[in-house]
Amino acid sequence: MQSDVVASRSADPKGPRQRNGGSPPLDAVSLAIIEQLQEDGRRPYAAIGKAVGLSEAAVRQRVQKLLDQGVMQIVAVTDPLTVGFRRQAMVGINAEGDLDPVADALTAMPECEYVVMTAGSFDLMVEVVCEDDDHLLDVINKRIRALPGVRSTESFVYLKLKKQTYMWGTR
Repeated sequence: MQSDVVASRSADPKGPRQRNGGSPPLDAVSLAIIEQLQEDGRRPYAAIGKAVGLSEAAVRQRVQKLLDQGVMQIVAVTDPLTVGFRRQAMVGINAEGDLDPVADALTAMPECEYVVMTAGSFDLMVEVVCEDDDHLLDVINKRIRALPGVRSTESFVYLKLKKQTYMWGTR
């Protein structure tokens, strides 16, 4: 099991800027803290403080603020196969009308780990993690396709996961 931090990609190396949704800008110290945690989500606050020039208490407060603002999450990233999930798929969805209700319904499904609105061939892309093929079929056929507004789906079943990382840094 690996512990990583999922952080915002919206920071600008030239300095702080307003994030989507109007959240406060991130300063260089907050960005440096995020990068430290992306390298090791269990890194001690004292070590982070030494790297970014703050006290342990100041780092603790900054991290809590970043968590509270939804800028990042600290999570354990697992290999789904090792924890009982034998089937993963990316599902492309075409919908009609307002996408928000469809996206909200997908977001509420525990099997949907990643939900994004897209431009291109699909209106939404959803990563689904299931126990087995029967579970995947149930999720797609009886739950996703049954949502009001869903016109069609196309499934891309994962055969092998080659890379999963959240080490994109900050910008």
